[in-house]
Parts: sequence; C-alpha cells; structure tokens
Amino acid sequence: MRAWEVSGRPGETERLRPVDRPEPVPGADELLVRVTACGVCRTDLHLADLELPPRRPGVVPGHEVVGVVVDTGSATTRLRVGARVGIAWLRSTCGQCPACRRGRENLCRQARFTGWDVDGGFADYAVVPEAFAYELPDGFTDEEAAPLLCSGIIGYRALRRANLPPGGRLGIYGFGASAHLTAQIAVRQGAEVHVLTRDPAARALALELGAASAGPADGRPPHLLDSAILFAPVGDLVPVALEALDQGGTLAVAGIHLTDVPVLDYQQHLFRERTLTSVTANTRADGEELLRLAALLDLRPSVTTYSFTAVDRALDDLAAGRFAGAAVVRMATD
Repeated sequence: MRAWEVSGRPGETERLRPVDRPEPVPGADELLVRVTACGVCRTDLHLADLELPPRRPGVVPGHEVVGVVVDTGSATTRLRVGARVGIAWLRSTCGQCPACRRGRENLCRQARFTGWDVDGGFADYAVVPEAFAYELPDGFTDEEAAPLLCSGIIGYRALRRANLPPGGRLGIYGFGASAHLTAQIAVRQGAEVHVLTRDPAARALALELGAASAGPADGRPPHLLDSAILFAPVGDLVPVALEALDQGGTLAVAGIHLTDVPVLDYQQHLFRERTLTSVTANTRADGEELLRLAALLDLRPSVTTYSFTAVDRALDDLAAGRFAGAAVVRMATD
C-alpha cells in the first residue's frame, strides 16, 4: 500500500517521504480500515518537524482518519465490514490505572496514540482497536467528518476545560481547524465569541461563522472575557490571554506543543482567581459527545482538500497559514 512516513532527519527538503508498505493485518480485537480521507492536524506538523519526537522510526502520521471497515479480527463484535468509521488520536489505554478508573483515560500513562506510537491514516489502510473506533454521523461527507476526529474533539474538550458560563464571553486565540469548529459550538450554544488571530483570512472566516469580533492575536478583545482558549502554539500569548480575562476566568491551553511561556506576574495575570489550565488528549466519551453535537448543531467544517500525493504540500501550507479552516487529504487513487 501507499503511505507517507516521518523522515526523522531534520533539515530534509520534505517533511514526510512516500513509501510502499505491506497492507496491515488486524489483530483479534482490531479492524482493518480502507482510508478514504484523513485530516491534516497541527500535531502532524509538529511530528514531521520533530518538535514532537516520533515514538518509533518511520511512523505514518495522520489521526483524523475516515474510512470503511474491510476486515475484522476474530474478537470484534460491534462493527462489521462495510461500516464507515473514524479513527482518532487516542488509540488505546490500559483501562486499569487510577486515571482510567476515574473516567480520565486521556491521562493514562500507558496510552498510545494514532500516528505517533502506531501508524496512522496517511496511508491506504490503517488498523484500529474496535473499542477505539467511532461510528460517524450521517450528514457529513468523508472530508467533512475527518476534522471532527481531532480538531473537533480536542476543541470540544478545551471548551469544557475553559469553564465557559452559559451565555458567557469566550476568547479564542488562533483560528485554525480546531478553533473554527469550537467557535461554531460556542456560538450555537449562545456564547459571545471573540477571535484573536494574526491571519486576516481566518478573521474573515470567524466573522462569517458568527464571532462577535475578530482582531489581531496580540490585541485586546472589546470586553473582558469569562473564558479563553489558546489554540496557537505560541507561549507569548499566555500572558496576553490571561490579561484579557475577567476575575474568575479560565484560560485553557489546547495544544500538545507550546513555545516557552514568559514569566507571569501574579497580580497582573493570575490574581482574583483566574485559572490557567492545559488540555491533554481526549477521552472516548469526549469523542462520542462531540460527534453527537456535530450532528445536532449542524457544524460545518471549512475544508481545503489535497490529493494523496500532496500530503507534504498540505503540511507546508499549514505551516505557512495558506488556508483557513481545516485541510484534508483524499486518499483516492490519483
């Protein structure tokens, strides 16, 4: 089968390299999925640029995977051949540690992740444990469904971690794939959303999606915020966002990678019970809730599509900010 793997050598012209791989064989509890579309996440970019070190040589990135089940292991019981499924970032957990037992499997220290520990979706086929595969809602094309599987899920968890009160004011810093879905959820649930991003095209998309305002990333929203989410992987924006919070407000940092955070001043940035928190992966419950909400709220991902042979160009365009919304690779034969 065709696949793209991380080169693992800094300074190479291409972030990923195309390779031929044997078609994978599902284990007893796994599904073999023929990939039809795979979203391009900023985590894939961090992985390809070695900012996030690959956990095994030559790993195939891609963790917003949509496809069709073409084979099943002997111990599978829930999904059958022909089912349309999604494969997300969280691939497996131990199920026995304190975090797993408390419903916080995203914090399992033995968790494994798609496209980081195990080959992901930038390939013709992928395998996934049946217990970690998602049934996808109708009403979304494969290209529209793909960004929901990480951008949507992580954005939804970040929104929950930000403790936005009903009808509250939410600031969103950075406006890529995850942010443009999170903004739609918040707006449809009655929040007043203020977007701060360096990209004029992203600001225009934010206003189109219902944001109350859209300004530069280092600017100030027109009102103090009840909550904020930092999607941009820029540590310098942490104090900026904290200063924009009203008393009792929460800033959730949603990225897996962040540049260094400057020194914070307690009085200026944290006093009066402002909270700074991070977001780590997701639980399967987060994913199931997000997919239900996506259908209920009629989320509309803004998608730029690339052919399979253009995976590397998609990462280049993501790094350069050449599109607004999400990028998705169509895996059909070129």
